[in-house]
Amino acid sequence: MFAVRSSVERLLELREPLAGSGQWPRLPDAQLVNYLLSFLFHRSSWVKWRAVTALGLVVSRMAENSLESARNIMRRLMWSLNDESGGIGWGSAETMGEIMARSDTLAQEFHCILLSYVQEHGNPLENPLLERGVLWGIGRLAQARPEGVEGCECHLLPYLRSRDPIHRGHALWALGFVHAPIPRDMLEALLKDETEIELYEDERLHLVQIRSLAGRCGSEWDGRR
Repeated sequence: MFAVRSSVERLLELREPLAGSGQWPRLPDAQLVNYLLSFLFHRSSWVKWRAVTALGLVVSRMAENSLESARNIMRRLMWSLNDESGGIGWGSAETMGEIMARSDTLAQEFHCILLSYVQEHGNPLENPLLERGVLWGIGRLAQARPEGVEGCECHLLPYLRSRDPIHRGHALWALGFVHAPIPRDMLEALLKDETEIELYEDERLHLVQIRSLAGRCGSEWDGRR
């Protein structure tokens, strides 16, 4: 068991695209998922994000071969974000977004759950750190399937005024994929925000300024001042 876990960890530490790697241990997908889930808590943010990508690849493949098994993984991730689970679902919302970005079937079934975490009358998590992950997950879904976040744009706008720069950055990243109108005064302030955040995008972890992310939305003013 330790040897397998070490093998998975070494693969996640690499800097090559995961989709092109043929080095995965020869395990049933369900067992591989269990190993990968444990790396969502890894001390290295790079390994954590790579685990998110890997889970998206493996669970979307499961959805093609055993849809109910893939659904159970989604339910497991949802449960980890529930107060009654007794734990804290670090990485769960990000993983949900990654899986749905890669699986149309699961996106159709579960996208409303992910969106509900930012809706006032939905299932707000009321945990600023978990909300960071929800915003990234929504952004990842929007990147691949913008129609999957349709109607949610208004629930992302309040995060643009958050004191947490990661809230601001992840919300802007998501809004940039759906071309949602942003109030002009709000956008102008964000275009001056030089705060840097770490953003995971296209299997790359890099530093980006808030104003750069706002620039992607720069033409989407709604005309209000």
